[in-house]
Amino acid sequence: MPMQPWFTDAKLGIFIHWGIYAVEGVPESWSFYWGEVPHERYMRQLDGFTASRYDPRAWAELFARAGARYAVLTARHHDGVALWDTAHGDLNAVRRTPAGRDLIAGYVEALREQDLKVGLYYSHSDWNHPDYASVRHPGIDEWPDTYPGGNDANPYSHAEAGKEDPAAWARFLAYRDAQVGELVQRFRPDLLWFDGEWERTEEQWRIGELAELILAENPKTVLNARMLSHGDYSTPEQGVPLQAPDGPWELCLTINDSWGFQHQDHHHKSVRQLVRYFAETIGMGGNLLLDVGPREDGTIPAEQVERLEALGAWIGRHSEAVYGTVAGLPAGHHYGPSTLSADRRTLYLVCFDVPREAVSVRGLRNRVRRVTVLGTGTELGHHVTGGLDAVPGVTWIDAPAEADLDAYATVLAVELDGELDVYRGTGRD
Repeated sequence: MPMQPWFTDAKLGIFIHWGIYAVEGVPESWSFYWGEVPHERYMRQLDGFTASRYDPRAWAELFARAGARYAVLTARHHDGVALWDTAHGDLNAVRRTPAGRDLIAGYVEALREQDLKVGLYYSHSDWNHPDYASVRHPGIDEWPDTYPGGNDANPYSHAEAGKEDPAAWARFLAYRDAQVGELVQRFRPDLLWFDGEWERTEEQWRIGELAELILAENPKTVLNARMLSHGDYSTPEQGVPLQAPDGPWELCLTINDSWGFQHQDHHHKSVRQLVRYFAETIGMGGNLLLDVGPREDGTIPAEQVERLEALGAWIGRHSEAVYGTVAGLPAGHHYGPSTLSADRRTLYLVCFDVPREAVSVRGLRNRVRRVTVLGTGTELGHHVTGGLDAVPGVTWIDAPAEADLDAYATVLAVELDGELDVYRGTGRD
């Protein structure tokens, strides 16, 4: 199936890491995997996961105000704790926590009320399932150690050498397929965001069979790259790539330094930094999947709410340069990111710093018809200097006045006389 057009035009999604790890504020699943927290203590968090103030409609309204077009919720992380009333295994929020109810259904309904696409995260790995650590990745001996005593000492992820149990692994895959089938049939997500793929090979996971199961129920389901050769788009994490991945892609980014809620993590990125991440990502043709970590009661920390709302306000002032656009100029043509209208006739230049005299564009073959400041509509003067034969001159755009500057990033709309045409050569010898 071709990539669903809604995804490439979404630009912003919200990632929600919510699970029992929010009770003590420990790293989600990894804390017991790494040995930072004893497994028994980690699992005692089940008793404190209340979801007592969980309001999925408030979440969805916030995400819409942020300018997001989709969201992805951790339906089941590596710890195996499901947020819905699964019939396959009893490790879920309905039966094992004070929340006592399905936490996915309300989220799905609330997102669709706001016309947001529904994403669900599901980990291939399940470090609590009794049949999971029954086989080994064939390349595990070459991996760097991630567990005290070496990977073979980790009881949660791999069988010891010579002690593999194919029958147990088959049972695990049947359990996984049944849970994924529930999610697809019951909630019909627009996107499934898989994780944990590194622990097995594509053949061990039987990825092809899993993809067939999903797409037979809903052929329009978007799958991320952690479905390996069956993924629809790439998912780099925590840093804007210097070169855009081939095809559709999405940058996963935390607002602070943690995916889930951690009490001690107050290292939140500023609104200006988030605007920069967002503009740089969409300028390279990707989406930003911006993560929030709700508390165990379901409330999103105020610092994260404030940043989402401020980012949404910036997007609202510059929506013309965001939605319905594609990647802009290649690096080197403008000191900042840019986007391009779908008809390729309007270039949107993002200026993070205050322009002193002029904003320059190099290698632009087009004649510029008009330049305006998005958000105020003020028209700016422009002229070209230099150029020789096939090598175009530099287009200079007058710096906007102070009254036209945006607090986080100013955007200039450059209307061209035709589709964008840029020079990429080395100049005259």
